[in-house]
Amino acid sequence: MILEKIDHIGIAVRDLESAVARYTFITGHPPEHFEEVAEQKVRVAMFSVGESRIELLQATSPDSPIAKFIDKRGEGLHHVCFKVPDLKAAFVRLINEDIEILPGAGGVGADGSRIAFLHPKSGNGVLIELVERA
Repeated sequence: MILEKIDHIGIAVRDLESAVARYTFITGHPPEHFEEVAEQKVRVAMFSVGESRIELLQATSPDSPIAKFIDKRGEGLHHVCFKVPDLKAAFVRLINEDIEILPGAGGVGADGSRIAFLHPKSGNGVLIELVERA
């Protein structure tokens, strides 16, 4: 598996509009993209920062993984996402090394991309997302 780059850093927020205002100030520019990802039950605002991005995530449902994360840990860093050229090949390599892939792997993420999440215990306490761009 080749990790091409850090695609984005996901940050869980309670209020997307106020977080967008804050990150617009911090980054010096507005988000390049807004989207609702029904499959993930989130609203997303995406900021470009160099070759990577910051993804602000707000739950659209109380049973969203983001809502559950905020209830348990509060707002903050949710995941680090790495871009991969071939998600299926990455699965094979990871499964062969007993890396736990969370249910829903190969699902649809923002921008119509294919995504998978690795269990935090497989990432030394960090939730890792892999993305293959459409």
